[in-house]
Amino acid sequence: DHGKSTLIQALTGTHPDRLKEEREREMTIDLGFAWMTLPGKEGEAGEEIGIVDVPGHRDFIENMLAGVGGIDAVLFVVAADEGIMPQTREHLAILNILQIQGGVVALTKIDLVEDAEWLDLIEEDLRQAFQGTILAEAPIVRVSARAGTGLDQLRTALRDCLADRPPKADIGRPRLPVDRIFTIAGFGTVVTGTLTDGHLRLGDEVEILPAGLRGRVRGLQTHKQKETLATPGSRTAINISGVTVEEIQRGDVVCHPGAYRPTRLLDVHFQLLADASQPVKHNTMVKFFTGAAESVARLRLLGIEELKPGEAGWLQLELSQPVTVVRGDRYILRRPSPGETLGGGVIVDPAPKGHHKRFDPAALARLDSLRQGTPADILLQAMLALGAASIREVQARSSLQKSSADEALRELLSAGLILPLDGTDSSLVTSETQMISRSYWEQLRERARQEVDRYHQNNPLRLGIPREELKSRLKNSPAFTPRLFNALVSSLVAADELEERGALVMQRGRQIQFTPQQQQRLGILLQKFAAAPYTPPSAKESATEVGDDLLAALIDTGELVSVGQDVLFRSTDYERLVAEIRRLLEARGTLSAAEVRDHFNTSRKYALALLEHLDATGLTQRVGDVRRLR
Repeated sequence: DHGKSTLIQALTGTHPDRLKEEREREMTIDLGFAWMTLPGKEGEAGEEIGIVDVPGHRDFIENMLAGVGGIDAVLFVVAADEGIMPQTREHLAILNILQIQGGVVALTKIDLVEDAEWLDLIEEDLRQAFQGTILAEAPIVRVSARAGTGLDQLRTALRDCLADRPPKADIGRPRLPVDRIFTIAGFGTVVTGTLTDGHLRLGDEVEILPAGLRGRVRGLQTHKQKETLATPGSRTAINISGVTVEEIQRGDVVCHPGAYRPTRLLDVHFQLLADASQPVKHNTMVKFFTGAAESVARLRLLGIEELKPGEAGWLQLELSQPVTVVRGDRYILRRPSPGETLGGGVIVDPAPKGHHKRFDPAALARLDSLRQGTPADILLQAMLALGAASIREVQARSSLQKSSADEALRELLSAGLILPLDGTDSSLVTSETQMISRSYWEQLRERARQEVDRYHQNNPLRLGIPREELKSRLKNSPAFTPRLFNALVSSLVAADELEERGALVMQRGRQIQFTPQQQQRLGILLQKFAAAPYTPPSAKESATEVGDDLLAALIDTGELVSVGQDVLFRSTDYERLVAEIRRLLEARGTLSAAEVRDHFNTSRKYALALLEHLDATGLTQRVGDVRRLR
């Protein structure tokens, strides 16, 4: 009743409550979704953001937990006529545990409060409650969703809160925790969630864990807009072929086949809330929440007999249902009955080999080390920071000892998270082998494809983008070198995703399509070339006849050959000229420009341009005033 859903409707125009019961009770029960465009800065276009509306009522806290896994910031709503409630504090504690970095506080329903001093008191209460939490520095914006008061200020505060957030990392291993499943007539199964750790492309084969179901991406949408590529951090809807709605449930994870393995055993670091009602003891049964998943778990305390309110320690969790997680994921534990949020923390080992002895110093020391980051994590971060670099440079950047760095390198190569730039077999790499992270490599490949597609859209009469122009468009990427560019283009050509013809790069099978009117104009020009094959229209005259774009298309497709700044020949005439010059040189040994001019009954302009062109291509060599075969 603090007005979250009403506020979201006022901001976005979309009411996030989907269920009939929610509308009737005026209470959010399940997750709702909306989106909006934030105001831009200084004439720039504003960023589009997605909003997950989660239940506020304490009876639906567990539904709330399914919606906060992938968020960048929180819009924390408190009603001015009620102030801080018990569920307000519980939600704040959960956000703290999950380490949601920052947000904005909306003090709603100010139209119901006539006393300005009361609003000041409520703000003071909020500031005290936020001390030492992620919202300690958050701006508080007074709003009325019904009157529209403060909405522009709230939008600006959200923009400023999100302005400096770095883009979500793309490590080439996409996973989407499913928070909603439904079907659309004519399309089939659709799942939604927040995509992390990698991108998904239309047509990708996917696996749904933990069941191991296989399907294919039939469609992608973000904010109801069709996409061919979904990027990390985006709210994504996936139309999946090959699976039914009944086979998927909330908490499942959509990923690339073989990228992740479900687990029932986890090593975690845990912080018990200071206001927990009682200590946590060994073998306590709890509810475990991470991403959109939920499972009952048995809690094994490591190194201590019990954990008192406010204390932190190590746990091993035995889950009743498998989950798909990675090291570094955050989680929440709740007491099943009576319902109470106990605390949470971070997963440090998603796949321990077995049960630890509870008081084993070596096991506890290993967990402490894992919490700081494994050598493989450190090496991968160094690789991501460098973009593309030699193994020697990456290891130096990581500051790891050589033995640890070598082991980490083998682990990352085996997992496919880093790759030799030149395709060298991983067993043959040396300290000077150039490496690149899979995520950066995939980002570059995607950017190159997008730039080629964009060039085709903007230049429909050009066969392809010149290599140098494509390189220039990509050069603001980290550590972008000619060697990296050449490897990138070669990789895309080898995978049949792009094609090279001479100095042009294009979509596979690219053909220029001329309209009937364009074909008519080109036919007239080519007739003039046919009428005077050795003294054809100049490039300038041809451009005047058909336009620069159509003339460039004739050159790109090979219909015309440019042999100088202003000299063109039809390809058939050019081949005849070259063959005849070769025959004459073989017979005579040398040829002058005047001899070429007279033999073909052309002018000196055309003869000189052709001979200089043949010098440049390597067929002939100039010696004084004559040419010889090279």
